Amino acid sequence: MSNSFTRFTGTMAPLPIQNIDTDQIIPASYLKVTDRSGLASGLFSRWRYRDGDPEGQPIADFVLNRAEHGEARILLAGDNFGCGSSREHAPWALVGYGFRAVISTSFADIFRSNALKNGLLVVPVTEEISAALFDAVAADPATEVTIDLEAQTLSLPGGGETNFEVDPFARRCLLDGTDQFGYLLNQAAAIQTFEAANPSRLDTRSA
Repeated sequence: MSNSFTRFTGTMAPLPIQNIDTDQIIPASYLKVTDRSGLASGLFSRWRYRDGDPEGQPIADFVLNRAEHGEARILLAGDNFGCGSSREHAPWALVGYGFRAVISTSFADIFRSNALKNGLLVVPVTEEISAALFDAVAADPATEVTIDLEAQTLSLPGGGETNFEVDPFARRCLLDGTDQFGYLLNQAAAIQTFEAANPSRLDTRSA
């Protein structure tokens, strides 16, 4: 990861479908690739294109193909988003497309973990707030919200804000623009200092 996530303002792409699983986010045919580049074209490909083929005709009424949502970088999804398999390709595809965050009333646990590890913020909200956000976007696709990760708040259309929970370690990594491995590398000096002050307890020399 390279971009830190502190405070982000953007429009939302509404996808009011419950139980969107990882196979719908990125079909299994894309799992044989190990290079994340190109996964963006496979994002929701069965819903975005005729016959699910990115080389084919886009389905005009799918949200990501509509001009008013073309620049949206926040996905507003239905309940239980990211259920199904544990494939990490799902957040890879969402990030590759350009999404910075997903808002939903709930997320599958493994998807939530994979998303946070890959720089995609998941923002859980109540059913009432979710409904209000969907209504606001339906009334005006240009509606913007602001996600403040430092304060853990989501601004609401018309004023006000709500707090959201996020894993503390994942939050720290997102704020720093790094991942778990990068976090450890950033502690190299402290690790070396500790090692120097605490010689190995194991004597590997021959008796």
